[in-house]
Amino acid sequence: MPRSLVTYADAPADTGPDTGTLRALLRRYDRAGEPVACDTLTEGLLNRGYRLTTTRGRFFLKHHLDGDRDAIARQHEATRRLGALGLPVAPPVAAAAGETVVVVGGRCYALHPWIEGRHRDGGELTAAQSRRLGALLGRVHKTLEQVMEGPERAFQGAGAAPDAAADPEDTFALIEELLGLIRRGEGSRPRDSFDELAEHRLVERRALLELHAHRRPPAAATPARGWVHGDFHPLNLLYRGAEPAAIVDWDRLGVQPRAEEAVRAAVIFFLRPDGTLDLAKIRPYARAYRRVTGADAAELGAAVHRVWWERLNDFWMLRWRYQLRDHRADPGFPSSAALAVWWTSAYESVRAAFTD
Repeated sequence: MPRSLVTYADAPADTGPDTGTLRALLRRYDRAGEPVACDTLTEGLLNRGYRLTTTRGRFFLKHHLDGDRDAIARQHEATRRLGALGLPVAPPVAAAAGETVVVVGGRCYALHPWIEGRHRDGGELTAAQSRRLGALLGRVHKTLEQVMEGPERAFQGAGAAPDAAADPEDTFALIEELLGLIRRGEGSRPRDSFDELAEHRLVERRALLELHAHRRPPAAATPARGWVHGDFHPLNLLYRGAEPAAIVDWDRLGVQPRAEEAVRAAVIFFLRPDGTLDLAKIRPYARAYRRVTGADAAELGAAVHRVWWERLNDFWMLRWRYQLRDHRADPGFPSSAALAVWWTSAYESVRAAFTD
């Protein structure tokens, strides 16, 4: 879920760095070679990614849009330390002068080794692989706790206070705004099946919130906070065969409720197309996570409640479409919207899958 509505959806299509920029960039490295090809892979809110082929091999080139060199360098140092302790990561290549963040034309770039692999969602994982996934995330949290000790601990101030749970009154106002945008239409574009579904889900969600507004989680129920990846989901985990090869995209590294990341990750990995969760795979995933981290059932149960409430109040996909005219998230809306309804009806079963 994006942290803000900042987007570049209306910007010109990304064609990647030009040849002059690539040559200037690669000159900063001892053995990177000369550029041969640069293919766009991702156009995200926090960065853009490219497959860069040179005369010396292939690399993943990341353009960090936020340009915070110190924060990026801290992320790089964290992944270097995680890798040294055996976590599957892809730390950046150091330039000739030792830095991992290279600025060319006022833009921040990082060069990473190219990792062969593919993304796999929960539907492709066996129960045993689901268990290993939960253990992997548990190891990430425990190892981050270890490597972020020391001078880097000052970075922890970036996430000192927990976010308050969503206020249903704010959600009711957003629902009315989105319904108004849908009903007024987008200029000359005819109303389509997506608009019909969006309107149905908004009205349905409003009724659910009216029934469950009293279940808003209190701030005191926030589970233990710690260092987390911040965006752990199938597109940020590369598999080589049956085993994870690299956890990527550490841009949201920070201090948050750890168990909530475990729940959010499971909800994304194990979401079925019909909007239900594969609880049979979540159960071994959650058991393995709890075993590795020492988190108890109460902590996971509180996290389940907060993430359920978050989903019940969440309309970021519709905000992208109707407020920003950005349709990139549209394909994920049907299952995501159905999930909030199903999860509410199956609340106790979902909680049990994480806590049994």
